[in-house]
Amino acid sequence: MTLDEWRQAGRSFQHRGHAIVYRDEGTGPAIVCIHGFPTASWDWHRLWQRLTAAHRVVAPDMIGFGFSAKPRPYPYSIMDQATLHESLLRALGISSAVVLAHDYGDTVAQELLARYEERRARGEDGLVLRGICLLNGGLFPETHRARFIQKLLHSPFGPLLARLSNEASFRRSFVPIFGAHTQPTDAELRDFWRLCRHDGGTRITHLLIRYMSERRQHRERWVGALCRTAVPLRVIDGTDDPVSGRHMAERYRALVPNPDVVLLDGIGHYPQVEDPDGVWRAFHDFLVQRVAPHAQST
Repeated sequence: MTLDEWRQAGRSFQHRGHAIVYRDEGTGPAIVCIHGFPTASWDWHRLWQRLTAAHRVVAPDMIGFGFSAKPRPYPYSIMDQATLHESLLRALGISSAVVLAHDYGDTVAQELLARYEERRARGEDGLVLRGICLLNGGLFPETHRARFIQKLLHSPFGPLLARLSNEASFRRSFVPIFGAHTQPTDAELRDFWRLCRHDGGTRITHLLIRYMSERRQHRERWVGALCRTAVPLRVIDGTDDPVSGRHMAERYRALVPNPDVVLLDGIGHYPQVEDPDGVWRAFHDFLVQRVAPHAQST
């Protein structure tokens, strides 16, 4: 599936007065796919047919990403992105879902989990989370090894760097986070860059990167949600990711009770792109072995 085909199949809804593009396909129990920084829902295209074969799958481009609106100024935040997902699923009539998330999307999933646990404690209705599967992401701020470009974007030089961004600089920073033997092709790099620069997206990367501060600010809330929940969790981690690879998985095993971790050796930061077969096997096993039995027991 090409990027243009992906976009043409998209739909749109309004979040705070801004157009959000999303895919909604398939029938059956719902899965919501939450993409990472700085790309978009197209990250899931290599898994899409397998995901939608037996499930209804929803995958938005979050605000500020991909083909969705990229307003400026705008209070970009993880909290707002979680609200966007809740609003979208409510508008689609989806009351329960499994989450499949990656990178920045992992943090959005952690906030959704924290909200779910708060509602359960208060006896309130709302989105029910049946399971959460997390691909390479900064689940713990102390193990997130930000790239030099990310640190610059997060610094006072961020606005200038965002304005100077071009395809060559994007490639230099993006390629090294992939595995040595699973590098993106030139065509894939062009598509990733197209997503990032669409509608002036590169001009707001310094605003989106604020998530690194949010992770530190809300660490107890978001890490605590992982440690205290009864919702089935699984981490699928590409070990060769310099940002959140094996070292993140080891931290997860040290902190989260009964950790369920699947390691993909030789895979970098984008396992759903680099090794879709491995990700699908681990995710499908999670649905069958963890999510389904949990649903039957509750």
